[in-house]
Amino acid sequence: MRTLKDIATGQTVKVSRLGGEGAVRRRIMDMGITKGTEIYVRKVAPLGDPIEVTVRGYELSLRKAEAENILVE
Repeated sequence: MRTLKDIATGQTVKVSRLGGEGAVRRRIMDMGITKGTEIYVRKVAPLGDPIEVTVRGYELSLRKAEAENILVE
């Protein structure tokens, strides 16, 4: 399985599963990222952190550590 961290700029992916546990997982879900949600990767910072994505019509920045917990297809 690939994680959101591995996706190149300009690609759209669908969330297949959320990793992590407790507060980290809850925070990701509170941002609107749940199973089946489509995520468009808008930009990746030069050093790879943060990653700017579009989710449910709004823009969001995620840290690499958060993106590693989002498994996509």
